[in-house]
Amino acid sequence: MEQRPNLLFLDEIHRFNKAQQDFLLPYVESGKLTLIGATTENPSFEVIPALLSRCRVFVLQSLSEDDIRTIIRRTKIKMPKDAMEWLAALANGDARIAITAVENCKRLYANSSNSITLENLKSTFEHAFIRFDKKGEEHYDTISAFIKSMRAGDADAALYYLARMIEGGEDPKFIARRMVVFASEDIGLAQPTALVVANAVFQAVDTIGLPECQENLAHGVAYLALAAKDRSAYDAYFEALADVKKTGNLPIPLKIRNAPTKLMKELNYGKGYEKYDKTGYLPEKLKGKRYLRRKTKGD
Repeated sequence: MEQRPNLLFLDEIHRFNKAQQDFLLPYVESGKLTLIGATTENPSFEVIPALLSRCRVFVLQSLSEDDIRTIIRRTKIKMPKDAMEWLAALANGDARIAITAVENCKRLYANSSNSITLENLKSTFEHAFIRFDKKGEEHYDTISAFIKSMRAGDADAALYYLARMIEGGEDPKFIARRMVVFASEDIGLAQPTALVVANAVFQAVDTIGLPECQENLAHGVAYLALAAKDRSAYDAYFEALADVKKTGNLPIPLKIRNAPTKLMKELNYGKGYEKYDKTGYLPEKLKGKRYLRRKTKGD
């Protein structure tokens, strides 16, 4: 009989650990196994690189609200327009949420002549479903959008992403830590008090906790977003670090070396040092090199 490769379909492949995925690799590589994996997560984070490199990735986008409305209509359950619009928005591109909501609402209000109403649907849910995986793509996308909104000075967008993270269950300390980093990385010398504010917000979050610390976070986010930006200290440090890695331990100029002993003084350690000498203190090989270049934005 004709030999055909085995077909293996793995739903939620992101739930398989590294060892389990490694086990599949030789079979996929040899062609003995045709693997089809389905996942709601970004495969870049959840599938091992060796296996991912041997697969073709097809991205299936979330359903639109029009798609969700079409699916709801196919249930043959009638509902008013306001209920339909609310449910289509709530589903967040996931047909399963919409269908489950309709089924649960129908079951809960079975004795009602018009069981599917906006009020009944809302009471079926304790709160709107906010999709936020703290270890997956949604986590990284949202914190990225949050930081970039503050960097651009868009306080409204930054506050929106803050609210989205908090509502999705993100650790407020993680957000506050990112704000402390942002205060030095992006604001820096343009407004040094930003670091003081960010640290105060972190302390408040640590001391008070949710839900009250939301107010401290909002205060800090608005302040950081509206502050002038200057990345020169951040850029200067990493440029200097690159030179350190490239050139190693270059000899420190004698005039700025410490001279605690007589011998060191005889060897000219510290000789010629003046407090306000403008001739430069960098090693000879880097003499004249400039790292700090002030570039302030948002003044």
